[in-house]
Amino acid sequence: MAGDVAFRILERIKSVQRRALQDYLDENIGETQIFVCDINPNMLNVGKKRAQEGGHAEDKSLVWVEGDAEALSFEDNSMDAYTIALGIRNVTHIEKALAEAYRVLRRGGRFLCLELSHVDIPIFKDLYDYYSFSVIPAMEELVVGDRESYQYLVENARRFPSQERFTAMIADAGFQKVEYQNLVGGVVAIHSALKV
Repeated sequence: MAGDVAFRILERIKSVQRRALQDYLDENIGETQIFVCDINPNMLNVGKKRAQEGGHAEDKSLVWVEGDAEALSFEDNSMDAYTIALGIRNVTHIEKALAEAYRVLRRGGRFLCLELSHVDIPIFKDLYDYYSFSVIPAMEELVVGDRESYQYLVENARRFPSQERFTAMIADAGFQKVEYQNLVGGVVAIHSALKV
């Protein structure tokens, strides 16, 4: 959901700043800006609403930007970190989005991507496939009346490159120290890399 990662980062930064204030009695920690970027203005509006509900509406650290991951409006070497969660599978050209992530990061900048991935435990894979393609779509149709949206999500996740292939794509974009960590047996994976 738009803003979820940004809210967590903001809360973590504020926690670190509070500790720094207590330790050093320094009121001028520096200003952090977290850009929440989405191509869909409706998703940005959902994120802004959630920011308001979470008490972040007036926080000047959050900057809402309508933009395309394949053609970002940010300057070269202008960001310390780039995160994308459950979104890179939706871009038309993954390679372009990775090149843009690399371009906007400063040297030493970190790339983090959370994405639906490929289950790597054989028996769990069979169970997960049955659950994904049979149980959940049927429940969605029964409860929400929308089997097709969930079916698209599952099929889209299956078309996404494997963890190893996506790792290679990140390295091909110029990143170093590329690695990934599977969660829930590979249902999702976190890929990380550095711009050195």
